[in-house]
Amino acid sequence: MMDVIKTAKVENVRVLDRFSARKPQIGTLYITTTHLIFVDAERQRETWILLMHIATVEKLPLTTIGSPLHICCKTFQRATFVIPRERECQDVFTALMKLSGPVNIEDLYAFHYRPSTDDLYRSAGWAIYDMQAEYARMGLPNEHWCLTNFNKDYEVCDTYPRFFYVPRSATTPVLVGSARFRSRGRLPILSYIHRDNQATITRCSQPLSGFSARCLEDEQMLHCILKANPCSTFMYVVDTRPKINAMANKATGKGYENENFYSDIKFMFLGIGNIHVMRNSLLKLLEVCELKDPTMSEYVEGLQSCAWLKHIKAILDTSLFIASAVGEEGNSVLVHCSDGWDRTAQTCSVASLLLDPSYRTLQGFMVLIEKEWLSLGHKFTDRCGHLARDLKETSPVFSQFIDCTWQVLQQFPAAFQFNERFLLTIHDHVFSCQYGTFIGNCEKDRIDLRLPDRTYSLWGYMLHNMSDYVNPLYKRNGRYDTMLKPNTGPPNIRFWRGMYNRFDSGVHPRESVLDVLCVAKDQSSSLEDHLQLLNKVTRIYSL
Repeated sequence: MMDVIKTAKVENVRVLDRFSARKPQIGTLYITTTHLIFVDAERQRETWILLMHIATVEKLPLTTIGSPLHICCKTFQRATFVIPRERECQDVFTALMKLSGPVNIEDLYAFHYRPSTDDLYRSAGWAIYDMQAEYARMGLPNEHWCLTNFNKDYEVCDTYPRFFYVPRSATTPVLVGSARFRSRGRLPILSYIHRDNQATITRCSQPLSGFSARCLEDEQMLHCILKANPCSTFMYVVDTRPKINAMANKATGKGYENENFYSDIKFMFLGIGNIHVMRNSLLKLLEVCELKDPTMSEYVEGLQSCAWLKHIKAILDTSLFIASAVGEEGNSVLVHCSDGWDRTAQTCSVASLLLDPSYRTLQGFMVLIEKEWLSLGHKFTDRCGHLARDLKETSPVFSQFIDCTWQVLQQFPAAFQFNERFLLTIHDHVFSCQYGTFIGNCEKDRIDLRLPDRTYSLWGYMLHNMSDYVNPLYKRNGRYDTMLKPNTGPPNIRFWRGMYNRFDSGVHPRESVLDVLCVAKDQSSSLEDHLQLLNKVTRIYSL
């Protein structure tokens, strides 16, 4: 990949940002196969930008001081470098375009990354999620649910895991028929079961119902799910899409369940936008974030018109509905969107987070991501734009999940073992491709790529540095051991400045309040230890 870099070092480069345009930093720009590095020798500062974090590179019109290159990152970092000579700018531009969007998946950073410390083992973190152990924690298998190897060779559904839980009463013909009637073979399978009332969250893709088609096996499958909860007389089917979108899919032979064919279900549309709506919303949000000197009305109108917070609220509302149905009503819920790997993953994981305090711990949150996102086929490679492919497949689906988690964390700061830095670190490394954890679109992809043998796990790195992510306000037991019910009224949905304006002070991130609190707590503990030592010495001398 070194042959892509024609100019590896450029001197007298200026860095412009919207806050210090009159006093730009001047230094040397270096390009490696993994990073863009700016060194300001006078101020003794370095700025490192991981190439895989780069979303767009734009050459701006030539100026009297040089050729500007504007870089926007998937982590919401932005920088403009003014390079003295246009030819050098073109060399840097060409190199960044090729290195930030490789064509082949095995050219990603993770396949070449070697940690700087010998303490991190390649095997660390890869076994954090044991599917059978996780469901055993929920009380499975039991008389109503069993593990099936129905998909052991990925022949039924190549985007599902090899093993999953289904109702014990569902026969193989029922499973086969339901899979054939669901988009991409993603039949209803278990996501979460409430230990106390046996209500469940199951998930799948949309049915291939068209305008009038039906499938007796799929109807039986939903009936088996209902009967697996003996305390309930009906179940909810939640379609996370706007109804008009689901109706449009009928014309392509897909659509949603016909209530006339499915007995004892209550059908709900809960109106979360699709990947294209979310991508456009984020682009508009970032335009607002980049305003140089906005008036209050411009800023507020920009936030409203981008509808980002409206979308976050829609995800939270849907998740809270699912969690309340399971945790308070004791009714099971089947969730789907179109293919069952975007909005379904968002709402099932946030609902589980609200229901189960285990998922609010450091390791529990990692397990939740493994269970609902990685093993069940969220397309990380496509949605995060890891490769130079169709940009229409990219969408901030996982970013919204992280944002929703942060929203709940703000309302219940003592209910979470982890802090904001934990969420930001995960978000950064979803895009970095430094670790193999989020490479691939499904479990089968990761097995075919042999990622545990060839790359390091993000979870191994984070567990090795766990003290950085501990929330000092966390209370392990007590009032937060039950279901959380966040207030999703508009005043309570907040703009996450620490995510989207993290680099407002320039190209270096700001510290969060919890980070400052952690430092203060460590300093306080150190002073207390020192005081105890002084008291001990004083007692010795007094003798």
